[in-house]
Amino acid sequence: MPNHPPKSKFLRFLYENSLLLVGSSLVLATLVGQFFTGWHDYNSDLEEMGLLPLTAGQYVGSGHFLEATFENWESEFLQMGLYVVLTIWLRQRGSSESKKLYEEEDVDKEPDPAKPDAPGPVKRGGWQLALYRRSLSLAFFLLFFGSVWLHAKGGAEVYSLEQVQQGKPAVTLLEYLTTSRFWFESLQNWQSEFLSIVSLVGLSIFLRQHGSPESKPVDTAHSETGR
Repeated sequence: MPNHPPKSKFLRFLYENSLLLVGSSLVLATLVGQFFTGWHDYNSDLEEMGLLPLTAGQYVGSGHFLEATFENWESEFLQMGLYVVLTIWLRQRGSSESKKLYEEEDVDKEPDPAKPDAPGPVKRGGWQLALYRRSLSLAFFLLFFGSVWLHAKGGAEVYSLEQVQQGKPAVTLLEYLTTSRFWFESLQNWQSEFLSIVSLVGLSIFLRQHGSPESKPVDTAHSETGR
């Protein structure tokens, strides 16, 4: 870890934002990979049904791409939204992911509008502060519901195409929300996200990762809670 900021503004920007930049690059790289593999796979299915294949431009707005993308995104946003909220009240002895068992933490203190570097909503107070103090969980849940809608929109399109091929009527978005297929797609993703929460909370009690803020210090007792 550098002892002082890089002299170059560009290098300083890269270093100070490297976690978000690398994470975003991984999202983009895997999304591009998903797009091309999904495009070829779906065109194979269309050809088997005697339908014309889609161009890349058509596929990016297709139900197949929307469904595949947002059924995964919805589970991620649900996981993070619930985790942010649950960690307000729930504790786990020994886990680095939990707040202290019986001590007040900085995140529990009332915001101080007199702090010189306090964000604008804190200084203004009122409804802006009420909204801002819950803005992280609200953002995740809004993204979750938006992803559910896009998942259902894409899924209804694909499901309807399959239904028509079998001589059955197409379904609306709301009708698709009542199908076992929609809930199977959602629940299999949700449970995997909840498993990742349980794994991180549980494993962080006994295991360590030197240098990671997600771990307790290597020499910390298993019983110590929080970072």
